[in-house]
Amino acid sequence: MGEIVHTSKIRIVREKGPTRVAMIEGFSEPIYYGVHGGIKKFYNVEPEKEHAATLDHIVAATAA
Repeated sequence: MGEIVHTSKIRIVREKGPTRVAMIEGFSEPIYYGVHGGIKKFYNVEPEKEHAATLDHIVAATAA
């Protein structure tokens, strides 16, 4: 097996409703996740503020 070059250390906490806050080791600013557009419609929720969904970040990461 190859050498491990990085281990992500992330803490995710549900803030309110669909909003979650991720603290990623090495970064001082939190990342907010939530719902928007068709995702909020699918789950029938109306967040106080729309945020990118975890799905958005996964799609962006695979496109790089």
